[in-house]
Amino acid sequence: MRFFLFAAFVAASLSAASAHDYRAGDLVIEHPWTRATPAAAPVAGGYLVVVNKGSAADRLVSAGFERSKTVEIHEMKQEGGVMRMRALPAGLPIPAGGRLELAPGGLHLMFMGLEGRLNEGERIKGELVFEKAGRVAVEFKVESLGYGSKGKAEGHGGHGGHKH
Repeated sequence: MRFFLFAAFVAASLSAASAHDYRAGDLVIEHPWTRATPAAAPVAGGYLVVVNKGSAADRLVSAGFERSKTVEIHEMKQEGGVMRMRALPAGLPIPAGGRLELAPGGLHLMFMGLEGRLNEGERIKGELVFEKAGRVAVEFKVESLGYGSKGKAEGHGGHGGHKH
């Protein structure tokens, strides 16, 4: 019996240690993350989920990342058989009672002008700025190069060759 209690305690501790969610008023920011990069990579993507538990909409208006010169909010989508990426300077709405998912191959943060390699396991300071909830300090966990939005390995979508 002691063994099972100990195993349950260890499992709960590991889950709590790996989770990193943040709150800003009615907004819950779940697992901000990015992928490890090769040494000379100039860009990386940032991903997370924002759940709005409130009765009023909000908007993600900007972001910061300690190891990049600039951060833009981007959209990737298929247009005429070509994957295109564009900046969204007006930000992204978060509906009341809804969610906003930033994931590979879709909406994401673009960390531009990286200052050094991003190594798996690192946690890098960042900031999210919301229209109503204000500024929220977060840490982006650097996952493996093949890590996907659902917590599993997937092919690297990359940003090279896409039109901005």
